[in-house]
Amino acid sequence: MAGEILITPEGYQQLKAELEELKMVRRKEISEKIRVARGFGDLSENSEYDEAKNEQALVEAKIATLEEQLKKAQLIQKDKISTEVVSIGTTVTILDIEFNEETTYRVTSSLEYHHTEMETITDESPVGKALMGHKIGDEVTVTVPSGSTVQYKILDISL
Repeated sequence: MAGEILITPEGYQQLKAELEELKMVRRKEISEKIRVARGFGDLSENSEYDEAKNEQALVEAKIATLEEQLKKAQLIQKDKISTEVVSIGTTVTILDIEFNEETTYRVTSSLEYHHTEMETITDESPVGKALMGHKIGDEVTVTVPSGSTVQYKILDISL
């Protein structure tokens, strides 16, 4: 499938839950706001109505986006993830060589990024992209958005 998006089963379930929340709860809430705002009279000067309609448009756009993303999602099974190299679904501990600071991140797809409580990086971020496919002991140079470079050493890869 063209444009497949790799995602863990947990991330997939979180997206499905968000979609369900938008469809079953938020739609009803906004529909009620619109109904109440219509009762205020003239719609041409009704800011509550305009606000509710704008909110409705945003929610419907988010629903459409989530539905499309879920169609393109390709699940990664934990038992298929190798800890030999950094990949989506692994947790990686890196050392900032200049500052001698360790940081641990879970590597996720960009879809999962906002749906997790632990420190994450996406496979599309500068650091995530640079780490992908590397092994424990590898040193990786990352060019950050400011243009400067940071050098990391991979200390550990786990699930």
